[in-house]
Amino acid sequence: MSFTVSIRSEKQQEYMNKIIEQMLTPYQCQSTQDYENALKEIIQEITLLGLWRAKFFEHAAFYGGTALRILYGLDRFSEDLDFSLLIPNPHFSLASYTHAIEEELNSLGIQASVNSKIKSQTSSIDSAFIKANTLINMINISAADQLTRAFHKEALLTIKLEVDIDPPPDFNTESKVLLRPIPFSVLTYQSADLFAGKIHALLCRKWKNRVKGRDWYDFIWYISQKIPVHAQHLKARLVQTQAWPLNKTLDRNEIIALLTTKIMQVDFVQAGNEVKPFTRDPLSISLWSNEFFIQLLEKLQVK
Repeated sequence: MSFTVSIRSEKQQEYMNKIIEQMLTPYQCQSTQDYENALKEIIQEITLLGLWRAKFFEHAAFYGGTALRILYGLDRFSEDLDFSLLIPNPHFSLASYTHAIEEELNSLGIQASVNSKIKSQTSSIDSAFIKANTLINMINISAADQLTRAFHKEALLTIKLEVDIDPPPDFNTESKVLLRPIPFSVLTYQSADLFAGKIHALLCRKWKNRVKGRDWYDFIWYISQKIPVHAQHLKARLVQTQAWPLNKTLDRNEIIALLTTKIMQVDFVQAGNEVKPFTRDPLSISLWSNEFFIQLLEKLQVK
């Protein structure tokens, strides 16, 4: 895989270095994992800026775990960028935006390629991938020399972008302002609708024997923030995936019953191990058990 290298003046390079340094400072990186998480999040934020410049948010909203992290303050790192169209459009393609993302990253000294995924079958998800050489970009962001030696010269950092081109209805959006690299705005799902999407993922995500502990970590965060779940949007998601009948009401008792059944099926030791690389304090998951999550359901709020 090749990455574009552009020739810049000393003043341009100094300006780029200053911006990246400002973005990196809050992370207080001490380890290779810290630097890798920070680099990934910096790339995510620059990608959002590129999409904003390309007017992507006139057609789509940001949602999922990374939206929760970057826009709402979730205290764990997240890998992918998830979006939802505002209205269904089977002809939408992320390919129209890959150049804008690549250009934005390159303008700030991040060497990366962005490629849309060619669909092999009909799907409601359109995807693209950002791929960046980890070592080259660690050097570019001035990671400590003793830490950069830990990265293989061919190691790639990959971020997946996904857009739901057939979104379920009954969601609400709002604009959130980000201040780095420059002030810009991102259209996102409101928190109650994000919670609905998270509960849908908890109930319906197909992971076979692998539990996505990050979903359960986020569930705790929503409960701790006293964010209610938007029942109407959750129902729309469940109906779309044939997990709930259209003509049946979905109230708090029904949601708790569904979650109780799911919780009793989960191996929370495995779930905790999955989320550890994304958290700064492993002790935050030490209480995880089926009984712990059943107790949390008492605090679930619904609107």
